[in-house]
Amino acid sequence: MGNKTYIDPTDARITVEELGEAWLKDQAAVLKPSSHHPLESAWRIHVAPAWGRRRVGTITHSEVRAWVSELATTRGATTVIRSYGILAAILDIAMRDRRIADNPARGVRLPKKRPKPRVYLTHTQVADLARLSTHPDVVLFLAYTGLRWGEATGLRLRDVDLNRRRVTVYENAVLVNGHLHVGSPKSHASRAVRYPDFIDSLVRAAFDGKHHEELLFGDGQLHMRLPNSQAGWFAKAVKRAQAQDPTFPRVTPHDLRHTAASLAISAGANVKAVQRMLGHASAAMTLDTYADLFDDDLDAVAFALGRARQQSLTVVHETGPITGPGVTGQNPGWSR
Repeated sequence: MGNKTYIDPTDARITVEELGEAWLKDQAAVLKPSSHHPLESAWRIHVAPAWGRRRVGTITHSEVRAWVSELATTRGATTVIRSYGILAAILDIAMRDRRIADNPARGVRLPKKRPKPRVYLTHTQVADLARLSTHPDVVLFLAYTGLRWGEATGLRLRDVDLNRRRVTVYENAVLVNGHLHVGSPKSHASRAVRYPDFIDSLVRAAFDGKHHEELLFGDGQLHMRLPNSQAGWFAKAVKRAQAQDPTFPRVTPHDLRHTAASLAISAGANVKAVQRMLGHASAAMTLDTYADLFDDDLDAVAFALGRARQQSLTVVHETGPITGPGVTGQNPGWSR
């Protein structure tokens, strides 16, 4: 056996916990707190208790498979996939460090995530929700810009261009484990988003008596916190709307982001425009996320193709037949 394939048994005695702690520190250096916190939680609750003291050289594929199966009986797919991913990543490091010959975690079948059905409000429902809310400006702004809660509540007056009705997203204020973290947007890149003219008066009203460094929504430098999902002002507004209309759906502030996408697409916005508005990394991501909203576009394409063909055939009949391979003068169409 050559040096490139030899594994020193002594190196394989290192534990998952020893490698895991270093891996978590590496992740903390490159991930936002909101992304790192779920990893740390899954490590502490699910991975470390089951694997922390195990030497990497003693772990088998069947053991990992059994652990995943057992975890899936009590936890959702997201938790299982995240926990498994942590263990697999740690064992990848052990393999690259030549502590083990291969990764026993790879190849394990994982449960499938079931996407939650999205809720889209209509223009009328958005107006009703805003009217019944203690913060109508926030409701309308979220529903017609598509900003995330942390992006909207991180806006400062200096980020607003009143003349062009645009805001530039530079910061994202996210509550993580009870602590508010203010950093760059999720995509790490700033973006400009335009708001419609009927929101203009609400935005201008927020400027009254404020300094340009103060927050657009909030009290001076104090960020608005995401309201409690059961007893917060947003949940109360939803309950008031449902009391007036039993068909009004149960929504969260984040659902207003989905609503913004829906309303923009129904108004004729193309996928690139929606991508820029939402700050998605690519148009493909937007299509994957909101594929159901573009179904009508498929119908429109089919209709447009049929109409264009009919117009083309009408011109042919008026100007005379076209001759050529696969085409007859009497019945122009697809060649067989």
